[in-house]
Amino acid sequence: MTSPEAPHAPRRPATLTHFGDTRVDDYFWLRDRDDPAVLMYLEAENEFAASALAGTEALRERVYDEIVARIEETDVTAPVRWGDWWYYARTFEGRSYPVHCRRPLGDGTFPESLHEPGEQVLLDENALAEGHAFCSVGVLEVAPSHGLVAMGVDFDGDERHLVSFRSLDGREVPNETIADVGYSVAWTADETALLYVRVDDAWRPFELWRHQLGTDPATDELVYREDDERFRVSVARSRDGSTLLVHVGSSMTTEVLSLDAASGQTLRTVWPRRDGVECSMEHLVAPNGDPWWIAVTNDEAVDFRVMASRESDALDFKEVVAERTGCRIDGVDAFARHLVVAERLDGCAAVRVLPLLEGEDPFGSALEERGFIVENDEAPATTVIDQNPEFVTSSVRVTQTTLITPASSVDVDLGSGARVVRKRRVVRGGYDPAAYVSSRLWVTARDGVEIPVSLVHRRDLLASMDEPGSGPASPMPMVLYGYGAYEVCIEPTFASARLSLLDRGVAYAIAHVRGGGELGRAWYERGRLEHKATTFHDFVDVAHGLVAHGYTNASSLVAIGGSAGGLLMGASINLEPSSFRAVVAEVPFVDVLNTMLDESLPLTVGEWEEWGDPIHDEAAYFRIKSWSPYDNVPVALDGTPSAYPDLLVLGSLNDTRVSYWEPAKWVARIRATSPRTNVVLKTDLGAGHGGPSGRYDSWRERALVFAFVLDKLGRTEAPVADRAASRR
Repeated sequence: MTSPEAPHAPRRPATLTHFGDTRVDDYFWLRDRDDPAVLMYLEAENEFAASALAGTEALRERVYDEIVARIEETDVTAPVRWGDWWYYARTFEGRSYPVHCRRPLGDGTFPESLHEPGEQVLLDENALAEGHAFCSVGVLEVAPSHGLVAMGVDFDGDERHLVSFRSLDGREVPNETIADVGYSVAWTADETALLYVRVDDAWRPFELWRHQLGTDPATDELVYREDDERFRVSVARSRDGSTLLVHVGSSMTTEVLSLDAASGQTLRTVWPRRDGVECSMEHLVAPNGDPWWIAVTNDEAVDFRVMASRESDALDFKEVVAERTGCRIDGVDAFARHLVVAERLDGCAAVRVLPLLEGEDPFGSALEERGFIVENDEAPATTVIDQNPEFVTSSVRVTQTTLITPASSVDVDLGSGARVVRKRRVVRGGYDPAAYVSSRLWVTARDGVEIPVSLVHRRDLLASMDEPGSGPASPMPMVLYGYGAYEVCIEPTFASARLSLLDRGVAYAIAHVRGGGELGRAWYERGRLEHKATTFHDFVDVAHGLVAHGYTNASSLVAIGGSAGGLLMGASINLEPSSFRAVVAEVPFVDVLNTMLDESLPLTVGEWEEWGDPIHDEAAYFRIKSWSPYDNVPVALDGTPSAYPDLLVLGSLNDTRVSYWEPAKWVARIRATSPRTNVVLKTDLGAGHGGPSGRYDSWRERALVFAFVLDKLGRTEAPVADRAASRR
């Protein structure tokens, strides 16, 4: 049986003209999902992918087995206290989805072990998923009295949830469902109603509705509608339980409204909309009983500051935590006697605890001096706030991790700062963190700016075991990951699956390029709109810097990125295809100009603040055209086809964020203009933006990617530990 040839999508030229500029798009027709030829083409690509990757099948199975072998398949999360219950989730060997559970509080001491007696199952996602190829629970909201739960499930991957209700205390619950719900819901205090956000045809959460339990959802009350297509609506119940907060935000502007928590009615403005001013809001009943609004905002503060206003002061906000340039404040959690601030510290996620006072002014003077940073024992490291539903508490739960230390659930004493590890993710198979080294490098970009790079590899690859800073003994095969958009920070965190690369001598690096938010708001601003090309230059410059410093070479470097990181992959290899041995682009946002020209598509209008508005702004049109990967697939001037690095491209048919046709069109154009390129397109015909929903299917997809990477790097042998065992 002969292997199938690479598919070549038929050319059906579509002429597109804007601002007097005419483009011919041979593959525009792939956008028509109702055209039978589209599905036929995707299936042909999948058949070719299976054939092209067949040579890695045995390696893929080995890597998958390694990933699973490291996982504590039957496990339980660290319980979180809320009211009179401990809440947690279980996983079981052989089951793809978690089981959400709780047990009575007992004497209030942390349960060091969780036994079945007394346990109540809130939701078994495995039972819910039976008969469905895809299952994602996007809503699981327990009511304030802990007797009801609202559950929203998506069976298609399109991020539209069907919400239903379940009883947790034996009361009778009406059999009613609400369709097209986003991720955001909130119970009223009396539990007679649920506030929920509904999405429009472009998957934008744009309406806030109030559903009265026991009534027909067709009669639900519209509470708020946002007509500006740049803005998205969310709702949440404050931790102190006294109010419902409604955030209405675009990429760069926020308005905050509040609702009475008891009824879910009486909408009023807390933070008015002002162009370019962002805000996230918390509500706080201070130690003396006064209610306060707490805001994290960039109002007169590039890297954000914390402000507060007593409710009785007519929204007269004062600064309580000042801006620190380059150390962005990401958010604040308000507790009965403390503020817990999420911020950036040395480019990494950190948490600061600030104690409140008992008097009329709970913040007083020198608030920051009275607080402390939650310690982490390594660097670069990640410390982030975890689930903390209790308002009155003496400790706060954080998650801590590094590139070599598995994630730990840590309780931090709000008075002393003492840390107690409640749960550390188990890595089976004798994992020894001391066998690895993580570090932070700085690579100089072409404009002289230093770009941080987080790096991890085996310790035995160093030139000197006694001098970690001495660099590698010889250039290492390496994976370079990048994202660089939306002010998203790619944190240096642990992933046990990555050990299948590290233990075969492959290093892993994260390029914290501009467009992300690792070094503050300015770091983001220098990689968006008219500065977007900086993101791509940074990534290529990091690749060059790693080579110049002796860490790797171009023939041993594989780049990986997904979504906006897939855009980064496409733009970077258009700039310098010879800088990489291979590239993995997962659900890549590569047809940027066409997508930003179509207002009917999900996210388009809201993302003009990120990329530019090519419909109404001529400069933005030509700027995006200059770097959009699909529009810049290179062809040599002499007609000789250019050669990309080998490519693995993954897409999803039901993706609402990056439409399936973006990777499909991109691959079709690469095949036509660069026939020497080895490019594989695999489209999941039953998933959305996040790929497969079940954990085993997700691990299989990760194994497929890693097998591709290892094959291109020539590292298909067994891991170090296995080779050592075989020698013994």
